[in-house]
Amino acid sequence: MATDKKKQVIYLTLEDVESEHCALIVEKGLARLKSIETHQVELNNRRAVITVDNTQAVAEAIKAIKDLGYGVSTVKNTFPVLGMTCASCAGSAESIVTYEPGVVSAAVNFATGNLTVEYLPNMTDAAKLQKAVQSIGYDLLIEDETKQQETLEVIHAQKFQNLKIKTIWATILSSPVVVIGMFFMNMPYADPIMWLFSTPVVLWLGKDFFINAWKQAIHRSANMDTLVALSTGIAYLFSVFNMLLPEFWHRRGLHAHVYFEAASVIIAFILLGKLLEEKAKGNTSSAIKKLMGLQSKTVIVILPDGTQKQTAIEEVATGDVILVKPGEKIAVDGIVTSGSSYVDESMLSGEPIPVLKKGSEKVFAGTINQKGSFQFKAVKVGKETMLAQIIKTVQDAQGNKAPVQKLVDKIAGIFVPVVIGIAILTFMLWFVLDGDNGVVHGLLAAVTVLVIACPCALGLATPTAIMVGVGKGAENGILIKDAESLELAKKVDAIVLDKTGTITEGRPEVTGFKWLNNDDAASNVLMSIEKQSEHPLAEAVVKHFDGLPTPTLSGFESITGKGAKAGHDNDTYYVGNKKLLAENNIITDDQLQIQAEEWGSQSKTVIWFSNSRQALAVIAISDNIKEKSAQAIQEMQAMGIDLYMLTGDNEATAKAIAEQTGIRHYKAEVLPQHKAAFIKELQQQGKIVAMVGDGINDSTALATADVSIAMGKGSDIAMDVAKMTIISSDLTKIPQAIRLSKQTVATIKQNLFWTFVYNLIGIPIAAGILYPINGFLLNPMIAGAAMAFSSISVVSNSLRLKWKK
Repeated sequence: MATDKKKQVIYLTLEDVESEHCALIVEKGLARLKSIETHQVELNNRRAVITVDNTQAVAEAIKAIKDLGYGVSTVKNTFPVLGMTCASCAGSAESIVTYEPGVVSAAVNFATGNLTVEYLPNMTDAAKLQKAVQSIGYDLLIEDETKQQETLEVIHAQKFQNLKIKTIWATILSSPVVVIGMFFMNMPYADPIMWLFSTPVVLWLGKDFFINAWKQAIHRSANMDTLVALSTGIAYLFSVFNMLLPEFWHRRGLHAHVYFEAASVIIAFILLGKLLEEKAKGNTSSAIKKLMGLQSKTVIVILPDGTQKQTAIEEVATGDVILVKPGEKIAVDGIVTSGSSYVDESMLSGEPIPVLKKGSEKVFAGTINQKGSFQFKAVKVGKETMLAQIIKTVQDAQGNKAPVQKLVDKIAGIFVPVVIGIAILTFMLWFVLDGDNGVVHGLLAAVTVLVIACPCALGLATPTAIMVGVGKGAENGILIKDAESLELAKKVDAIVLDKTGTITEGRPEVTGFKWLNNDDAASNVLMSIEKQSEHPLAEAVVKHFDGLPTPTLSGFESITGKGAKAGHDNDTYYVGNKKLLAENNIITDDQLQIQAEEWGSQSKTVIWFSNSRQALAVIAISDNIKEKSAQAIQEMQAMGIDLYMLTGDNEATAKAIAEQTGIRHYKAEVLPQHKAAFIKELQQQGKIVAMVGDGINDSTALATADVSIAMGKGSDIAMDVAKMTIISSDLTKIPQAIRLSKQTVATIKQNLFWTFVYNLIGIPIAAGILYPINGFLLNPMIAGAAMAFSSISVVSNSLRLKWKK
């Protein structure tokens, strides 16, 4: 895994490989991989030993082992990279880490300044990765995550201040050089005065460009610093030579021009561009700063003896009882134990109306208490809180690479060497074709090519737009987990919606009961079966019969998509849909059937209860449609998206819900596994499919869809699988997310278009293509200004997303 393709022996620590049989399965799985030269599984050491020559082979081996159902011990971390100046820097840092022994995958995002790396802990660690990055002139911040952000802010503030001082001095010292070079070049001692002022600009204020370029050269690499160092260094040295030895040119009948103003002004412009870029990049991550600002520093903990103690947030433990006073931020996630109040959750959900919190209600870190006062028990603290998870998700998504960025990275990787090649070719053509002025014009054109082609704008085009897009989503209660789903959402032309908890409130209640011959003797059996069931409809029945004694059951069995059954007093009882009764040849009385049909026509869910011979009761359960569901469905259909509602509920209820919300396509009595199959059918028709769900039973379908969206009030598993989460569970956020995707992708395309147009037009003009036509040769100073402007314009264009609705 070195750059010279040396063979590396890699040790993969295996998990769940307990026997010779398991080891043999892993052996066979690895044997199928052509990228691995040799392999061996050591059962005693619980490890696989493989020989490879690149990190891709390691990643393939780990994937193959995981696909077989076994685990490999890896660590995934995100570290800030310090000292990067352009997209090529990010490429260099990524490359050096990728080729470190034990690294499975590595990606550096220039806009966020973060390295996301997965590695084998038995082969490498953060300190070794830091050393590798330091070897090429950058640094890695590897301290504890809790302190990382504060340290980073201090470093960025210091960097911005240093950059500001350098820019001011470069501008002050360059100004007289420009004035003399442009208007008073024939005044006495003009050249020595310009040399005096430009030397500190090039050799002191611009020294970092030369130091970084040298470090890159040692590792046979190049970046923006290489272009700046070459262009300003050539212009400066050429000017010093012409000033000290003018006779060399005079003997050849030529004037000894100096270009001190070009060398110094290029550095001044690039420093100014970096200063403005740094400020603008700080604005792109404002969403993260806002979210972090929601985290409290201290809390009031109620001690067992009833006394109150002011405690640092880091010291709060699960189970602590915390007092929240009016107007205070809630520090950690928990459950209200006493008191009540309205809480503003808009910063998490995007919903402006405060929510009433009373006994047993959940409260979340970062939300703001209104006028009341209450106590709550801490359930999740530190990194486990919902706010911490949201911050982590937003950071990961902002650092994530969109598919288009991968192409841009490849271009950026070869861009600098190509530009250097163009600059050399430019000089040679001028030297050959321009006779006496060939050297002077050739050097000037080569310097201008090197200056104008700095790849900053190219590296910033995609990640800045992604950062702003993901941040804007978070501010509006749309949590986007990766850049790929943000880029893909705009292409969605089919959306599959779960019913319960997605279109409806997901809080079903019993609204009707009818017993056969009004005999409710078996109600305690029904209660006992529903108590053991995990279905949300069962909760409604349990709540309805609250306080009823429950008998002991035998052989309880949950039947997926149909209901449940259990034994009691030598009989079998069934609770579920009509299909369950039909499959077990159970008779349904007409009076129950008529009542069931009536409730079904009213869009109520009907549950049947029977013994092994006949139906004993029908129960009507109603789940109200969410207030904004119909509006959201109309919006999505107006966008040209086909909507499909899939539900395990009966046909009559599904039809009624579809009619009330305006959904044209629906399927009733659909089992969880059939939802995923239906999505595959749509994908085979060439559709880009989004799945929206909230339950464990939706997780397979969510994983199958092109874009997966979970409702924030649903199950943790659904939210883990989904690439987007609507925190407030409001369906109108989905068309918002699609519009956000369209705006973000449009911004990326605009950025890339203007970046490529800038280079396509700028480089030939810098090389002197217009000179034979109209005698125009671009001044390196103007090229420096244009290069700085291109980077600022890209970041500014991305920031426009923040103010779009």
